[in-house]
Amino acid sequence: MKILNWLDEHFEEYILVFLSAFTVVVIFMQVVMRYVFGNSLAWSEEISRYAFIWLIYIGVSYGVKRNKHLGVDALSMLFQRKGRLIIAMIANISFLIFALVMTYYGVDIVARVTRTSAALQIPLFWVYLAPVAGMILTSIRLLQNMAYDLKDYRSVKKDEDFKNLDRKESLASQEEKTV
Repeated sequence: MKILNWLDEHFEEYILVFLSAFTVVVIFMQVVMRYVFGNSLAWSEEISRYAFIWLIYIGVSYGVKRNKHLGVDALSMLFQRKGRLIIAMIANISFLIFALVMTYYGVDIVARVTRTSAALQIPLFWVYLAPVAGMILTSIRLLQNMAYDLKDYRSVKKDEDFKNLDRKESLASQEEKTV
């Protein structure tokens, strides 16, 4: 269970740090090779591009996990907490539908890819798998966010019920005092 909690908290972070560092190192090596040694690496630009593609799609999942993805909050600012939670759930459901559609069609595309990359000669299957993996992770994070939002919605509803109950009791005690 401890391992699952660790993966839940840090999975995307470690992948993103690794891919970022890897991309920087490879591009730095290319710059050094080109300007210091007067020669270039044939594979560096290609592998950097592929690492960046993976970085983007894993980054989408990380953004969803941390609730740092782009969103328009003008409409939700008009509502109290309960309304904001409803709007957040609708947005998460819409994003989940998008992620699932991307995953579905992405799997179909990955199944059809038979080419290899020009410089590295690796199957392009691995490059085309990035959106699928990213959207699967994003779907998992969206489902987690929706579970948290539902839990918050229920607690807000209970708090409002208690407030209404407190108001009713307060009104009843005031009526008893006046009678």
